[in-house]
Amino acid sequence: SAAAGDRLPGPPLAKRTSTAMGGGASKAKKQASPAKAPAPAAPKETKEVAESPAVAPDVTSTPAASEVVPEASAAAANAGTSSKIEELTAQAKVAAEANPDNLCAKTLLEAEVQTWMATLPAAKLDELALCAKSGLDNHDSGLGCYAVDPANYDELAPFFDRVCEGYHHGGGKVHKTDWSLEGVEGLPADGQLDLQKLGLGKELSMRVRVGRNLTAFPLPGLMTKADRVNFEKTMLKAFDVLKANPAYGGNVYSMTPNDVWKEVTGDAENPNLISADKYKELVAAHVMFKDMAADPYLASAGIASDWPCGRGCYQSADGGFIIWFGEEDQLRIMCMAKGFVLNSVFDRLHTALQAVEAIDGIAFATSSKYGYVTSCPSNLGTGMRASVHVAVPNLTSDGTDAKAKAAAKPLGLSVRGMGGEHTPIGKDGTIDLSPSSRLFITEAEIVTKLYNGIKLLLEKEAEAMPQGEPAPEASAAAANAGTSSKIEELTAQAKVAAEANPDNL
Repeated sequence: SAAAGDRLPGPPLAKRTSTAMGGGASKAKKQASPAKAPAPAAPKETKEVAESPAVAPDVTSTPAASEVVPEASAAAANAGTSSKIEELTAQAKVAAEANPDNLCAKTLLEAEVQTWMATLPAAKLDELALCAKSGLDNHDSGLGCYAVDPANYDELAPFFDRVCEGYHHGGGKVHKTDWSLEGVEGLPADGQLDLQKLGLGKELSMRVRVGRNLTAFPLPGLMTKADRVNFEKTMLKAFDVLKANPAYGGNVYSMTPNDVWKEVTGDAENPNLISADKYKELVAAHVMFKDMAADPYLASAGIASDWPCGRGCYQSADGGFIIWFGEEDQLRIMCMAKGFVLNSVFDRLHTALQAVEAIDGIAFATSSKYGYVTSCPSNLGTGMRASVHVAVPNLTSDGTDAKAKAAAKPLGLSVRGMGGEHTPIGKDGTIDLSPSSRLFITEAEIVTKLYNGIKLLLEKEAEAMPQGEPAPEASAAAANAGTSSKIEELTAQAKVAAEANPDNL
């Protein structure tokens, strides 16, 4: 297989503009693609035998060329396809033996998938190989594959449908998008997801983010350096709209070097280029993402290629709204705040997404089956991750998040370190908590599930409190949440008594 970051041969790249412009998986709304160099035309099949003035062909013993050449070409193509399938199968066997939970490898080895692969043209088989490359290179992968074009979820459905079912357990469901909190099960009566009602007295760090990709470009794993820079330039129109809006304002921070910017756009300088020191400052403040080239999974998938070209972020003036561009998905759009009411970040994100997509030339790629299209199948559907930082010192008393994860998993919640996946928990036992589901669940259900999940986890935290020790804030919050109904009962009785006798002290 090709080395990390290598590009596919001619056919997949030649076709990618049409597939990226809203093929089966993309929205019906078409957008003008940024100017790109025309792809070389595929060579036509030879229909005639080359002329030879010296010797005339012996038509009595030689079949017509029109009968021979397609057959020979087909045989050669079949031989090439067979050898590629054998190569993929061998790699998948090694990966599955090393890690039986590698979903990509397991799926490639299924009999139905093997039969289907034999029907694929060489270009699509190459594209499938690129989608599977990360999981085959990195045996410890859990899911192990990334789409490289929005149309992959339709055109390579026999593979991706099985991967999605294995990960999301949809059972044939079709994803629906809905941001409205009306009628959502578990929603408080007043519709406010107020964490103070759970007994928390200290403001929490709240964050909601979504992944999005545009219909006019391939997904990051198949983007060239020019694609990445042209995508960045396309997004500048959206950033200008946000900067002109008093509710956002802010700045764009780009890492695309001036020489690359000039080479691709023709402009002398990148107007938003930042220094290496500024980049480090933004990473330390959790505003910018880290060097993707250091991630072996993203490197194998081609997603980290051409670093740092086409990478950067927009940040609002108040710092609470950020758009990463050029990461695992073309866009990671997020709102964050310290407070108690989850609705505040949820509603602001929804409003901002509507503002961005209303700009001419920008349309988010979607699938009729899976909702918003993302590179990693794990993020399909809403593409949303809603999280809070909450302290659970009893569940993390051993210095790890193992007990917190064990308590959270049955509740449908995921636990991470404060800096994201594979980072440590806070010294005070603070974890990053979020609902696990992204697909076959609405945006409104996710944020409501987070609210109710916090309540349930705090109850687990209270249960884990050592005997005889005073309850910390999180344990006290859980206890308060559990006694709220009793308080309501006492209050109702007191009102009745006071009305009957105002002197009832």
